[in-house]
Amino acid sequence: MTDAAGEWRQAVHQASQATLAHAPEWFVAIRNAYGHVPMYFAAEDEAGRRGLLPAFVVRRPLFGTVVASMPFLDCGGPCSASAPLGAYLIEHLLGEARRLRARAVHLRCTQRLPIAVEPMEHKVLLTLALPEDPEHVWRQLDASARNKVRKAERCGLSIAFGGVEHLPEFYQVFSARMRDLGSPVHSVAFLRAVLEGFGVRARIGLVRIGRTPIGGLVTVAFKDTLAVPWAACLKDYFPLGPNMLLYWETIRAACTDGFRRFDFGRSSRHSGTYRFKRQWGAHEEPLFWYTIPIRPAARLPASASTSAEGTPTALWQRLPLPLTRTIGPRIRKYLIQ
Repeated sequence: MTDAAGEWRQAVHQASQATLAHAPEWFVAIRNAYGHVPMYFAAEDEAGRRGLLPAFVVRRPLFGTVVASMPFLDCGGPCSASAPLGAYLIEHLLGEARRLRARAVHLRCTQRLPIAVEPMEHKVLLTLALPEDPEHVWRQLDASARNKVRKAERCGLSIAFGGVEHLPEFYQVFSARMRDLGSPVHSVAFLRAVLEGFGVRARIGLVRIGRTPIGGLVTVAFKDTLAVPWAACLKDYFPLGPNMLLYWETIRAACTDGFRRFDFGRSSRHSGTYRFKRQWGAHEEPLFWYTIPIRPAARLPASASTSAEGTPTALWQRLPLPLTRTIGPRIRKYLIQ
């Protein structure tokens, strides 16, 4: 993609349907950190309309090969103003998946596709329209949310924003929280590849008590949107409200920096994270997650193909933290969710 990167970037910039998942930086970050093979397709119709479809080949031990657009991200799928062009790209991707003898193709889309496969729709994006003045967001919060932010400030919590230099502290918190949730953690190399790939458009926000990091998040800028693909706070400090202060300061900075949309990321409807995001005034945007079987053996329940296969939550939570930091990334690289 070296010669074509500029053309891809330009096409993404011009496409109103493009999402963060279509940004060319993922090509290098996912390939270099996890070794998955990129399959990036572009096409153009007679009217000059372009279509894009990024994907990766994920060769999973025991569970077989899948092709995913996009692994580890909320969405992906075809990006085109032309429905026939989008359909052509999907058929081309399916043909490549058959050639590779993949078990299934996973497409995560923000729009319903005209294909004979029903999507999962239990996940939604939570997004917030941002005004120029962050005080408008503050005034729209209910009293309970504002009090939680003020409490965090009274407890002496502080916020710092920076780049890759904050990664060790963030990873300390992030890996601990993922272990507590029973989920294998991404490798620090993957997060570093994302931060370095996006450059000044990716930042880490940390919340500390004194000099101790107790929470953090990663933000990535895409057009007029600031997205939060990863965030975590240590459970022991929840009563102090570190997540409330962290998100408020991140949203306030996003308004000041000129962003017009804040992407909290995906959540299952009515889950705890869903309610947390909704309190900021965030609205639902639909997600359509497709699993398209390529071979008969791939006809598995959706949860079996996209969740933490062979990683029982309760067992993982009992493992020593240093061990989960070592073996977690070796498992996480194969979990496309």
